[in-house]
Amino acid sequence: MKFIKQFFYGLSLLVIVIFSVMCKDEKKKEVTQKIEKVSIEKNEFGTTPDGGKVDRYTLKNSSGMTVDIITYGGIITSIKVPNKEGVSEDVVLGYDNLGQYLESSPYFGAIIGRYGNRIAKGKFSLDGMEYSLAVNNGENHLHGGIKGFDKVIWEASEETGENYAALKLVYLSKDMEEGYPGSLNTTVTYTLKEDNSLDMAYEATTDKKTIVNLTNHSYFNLSGDFSKTVLDQVLSLNADKYLPVDNTLIPTGEIADVENTPFNFREPTPIGSRIEADDDQLKKGGGYDHCWVLNGQDKGHRLIGTVYDPGSGRVLEVFTTEPGVQFYSGNFLDGTLPAKQGGTYKKRSGFCLETQHYPDSPNQLDFPSVVLNPGEKYSSKTTFKFSTK
Repeated sequence: MKFIKQFFYGLSLLVIVIFSVMCKDEKKKEVTQKIEKVSIEKNEFGTTPDGGKVDRYTLKNSSGMTVDIITYGGIITSIKVPNKEGVSEDVVLGYDNLGQYLESSPYFGAIIGRYGNRIAKGKFSLDGMEYSLAVNNGENHLHGGIKGFDKVIWEASEETGENYAALKLVYLSKDMEEGYPGSLNTTVTYTLKEDNSLDMAYEATTDKKTIVNLTNHSYFNLSGDFSKTVLDQVLSLNADKYLPVDNTLIPTGEIADVENTPFNFREPTPIGSRIEADDDQLKKGGGYDHCWVLNGQDKGHRLIGTVYDPGSGRVLEVFTTEPGVQFYSGNFLDGTLPAKQGGTYKKRSGFCLETQHYPDSPNQLDFPSVVLNPGEKYSSKTTFKFSTK
């Protein structure tokens, strides 16, 4: 009898050990499967007229988010994220093929440089020397000029880890390219993580005193339906002040309080709720096309804005190290550009939140400096994080 009890006791221990090992193996298998889902894939996207090869990289995680980026302009061509029902849809405006980007694009999804936003009359001075840039937006310089960073082919390399996939893009802008002094060595790294966040890290060095202001120009429509406007999507911005502009959309130099204006998004407010208000600044911009002066500029990478789409339940949170954000409500989309889902992109079918230093900073001494000296490193980080509620 004693022998039988010992036998069953030993057998029970053996079963427990085997089961424990199987569980550990299963956990390892689950982790392995999870790691395999954080990935990056490369495919050909097309060729430019001068023979430049353009590749597309697709970053994927196991939470249902995918990001497509092409080496032409570092353009984010697609971001697919789940809605509240778990259905993944594309939430950024763009095109289906390279030819459309080459033909005509309002900077859809692109890296913007050397200088994001406007510089008055295309002129600025450094150490008493005046530099002249292309005038490509009325009488002003916009987004780096005729051939800014949005229209060059970037050198790409990829990296994956246990919970991220990263695409590093490098471009050397030579001295006096588009009129800017200094050879600027620029690196932009896109990193997709498991929590449905996309980091954009910008770095640059120069061999001559210059100016730098880099950003990304993605147009979002969180509904996933590009035939709809974004006017019902709810925006909040952590900003007590904004920059009024003149008739050419250059900041006047005033830093104005948002209180009692249509520019007050300190509480969640539908984008369209006041966009047609009888307001001089809204008339000048044709809607919102202004820079907000962000709070907490001494706090580094922090949450500065949130957008919520009630229909899909999607939420976009924006984090940045930058002092400002240009909120643009797609006022110049006019129904002439082809949409990815068919049809065309109509007025206000997308919004932009371009994290950056202030427009025309080189000519406005009271604005934070955009000067980069030899031996210094330009460094900036912005994150787009998606969720649902």
